[in-house]
Amino acid sequence: MKVAASDYDGTLLRGGKIDEETLQAVKKWRAAGNKFGVISGRDYGMLVPQLFAFGLEFDYTVCNNGGIIRDAKEAVRFQAEIEPAALAAIAEEPLAQKSFLFAFSAADVTYLCHQSEGSWIEREAKEWDYPIIYIEESEIGTLKKIQQFSMGFPLPAESDACAAALNARLGDKIHAYPNACSLDITPVGVGKDQGIRTLLSVMGWDGAEVFAIGDETNDLPMLKAWNGYSLTTARPEIQAQAKQVFPSVGAMLDHFREG
Repeated sequence: MKVAASDYDGTLLRGGKIDEETLQAVKKWRAAGNKFGVISGRDYGMLVPQLFAFGLEFDYTVCNNGGIIRDAKEAVRFQAEIEPAALAAIAEEPLAQKSFLFAFSAADVTYLCHQSEGSWIEREAKEWDYPIIYIEESEIGTLKKIQQFSMGFPLPAESDACAAALNARLGDKIHAYPNACSLDITPVGVGKDQGIRTLLSVMGWDGAEVFAIGDETNDLPMLKAWNGYSLTTARPEIQAQAKQVFPSVGAMLDHFREG
């Protein structure tokens, strides 16, 4: 069996859409008996409604950078958790205070704290009818079953700096993955690389041949672990870490579908 795992933003979703070539390639890939899914830093509720709207077929989702895995019937097959005390410690990091939002991802809801009005999370939650609960910073340490803590910064360098500070100070509890101006924080040991390993285990797909593709820094762990692929539109430093680059996800699927 072959299992394809594609990043979403910048990889599947480009220019605000999923191209028709890729939609058709996914259908042919699955018709050949292979599995296809999306592995993203996004919350489930901010990903799957879009996949349905674009008409994308899929067998699974790995959301929050490996923090939660669902099958095609939306059943949760795995969920990680950041300890409440670690959530509070992250929020207290001085560089984190430069973030224009704190977002906390649970299975079916996002908690939002001191966000700037009109943040992308608020905008997409309204567009895709995803529930948000607003909290005060004093409540952060009381949150439970949170698999990802996300931030947003005006500049990528600020995200990089905060990630470095958090990984140095709290690296035994969490790992921070910078992704352009965003910062995604998961429990230590959780990432897109481990997300694929857990996916194969919980779905009974051990031994499958994996085809991972992505375009950003938070995709590098899975590209390195699974000898993965990237896109011609990715930054040169990301392309350099890939086994091969393709013009689209669909082009990769068509290339490897047979044989």
